[in-house]
Amino acid sequence: MPARFAESFSPSVGTNFSTLEKVSGYVALTKPRIIELLLVITVPTMFVAERGAPSVWLVVATVAGGTLAAGGANAVNMVVDRDIDALMERTMHRPLVRGVMSPRSALIFAVLLEVAAFAWLFCTVNLLSAVLAISATFFYVFVYTLWLKRTTTQNIVIGGAAGAVPALVGWAAVTNSLAWPPVILFLMIFFWTPPHFWALAIRYRDDYQAAAVPMLPSVVSLEETARKMALYTLVLVAFTVLFAPVADMGAVYLVSALVLGAVFGAMVEAVRRHPTERAAMRLFSFSITYVTLLFGAMVVDVLV
Repeated sequence: MPARFAESFSPSVGTNFSTLEKVSGYVALTKPRIIELLLVITVPTMFVAERGAPSVWLVVATVAGGTLAAGGANAVNMVVDRDIDALMERTMHRPLVRGVMSPRSALIFAVLLEVAAFAWLFCTVNLLSAVLAISATFFYVFVYTLWLKRTTTQNIVIGGAAGAVPALVGWAAVTNSLAWPPVILFLMIFFWTPPHFWALAIRYRDDYQAAAVPMLPSVVSLEETARKMALYTLVLVAFTVLFAPVADMGAVYLVSALVLGAVFGAMVEAVRRHPTERAAMRLFSFSITYVTLLFGAMVVDVLV
């Protein structure tokens, strides 16, 4: 375990915060907004795997386990990144930076979440889903957070694989196996992540420069960043179209994929033509809507 995990901390940490503030701080460690996005991927995948509505209990069990696993991974990320979080405008108010709890307490909390996630998924869903969920945590922590994030502009490209695993978990929860459709879903999220995150990174490129984190927009020009965003978007849209025949989807999904892909591509092109923070943030906001509507279309498609 890295030395920074085991360092000594002042006993005064957390003493100036109320119980409610401490509870809110632990919730914040899990990054709830990111978890919401992961669930947007998991649940529709389960509908596609079932070719209809899966049991409510299975959805609840899978969502609960996925929430615990993702929350634990995010908490470890905050423990590791607390030094750079203190330097960045976007993250300087996170609980560990403010001293709501000690890094040791946050790490113990994260480990307990991961143990609970594995045990819960194993007991209520199946072993495959449990292994996949925990493997995403290990990848996110050891490959992305501890290795790639501070060393290469490919950090979010490779590290984004962790955020695509919920598609595999959702499919495995229903079928206890994997197949080509969830692999295509995994690749869709994998190629969606760079343009999605780089749009946000354009807004906060000065933060990343101050923290010496080589996010692409803080290392290369905005024009070069936008060009790469466009390339990833083309591949993304291609995979969304490929998913239709691979998963035997109907017209509702295919038309939605084409229309949403066209809008997403147009917004990326707008950033390429005018690489401003305002255009980038519009793209970032729409990228979340894009995934939500795309996966929502899958649910509608299999139910009609």
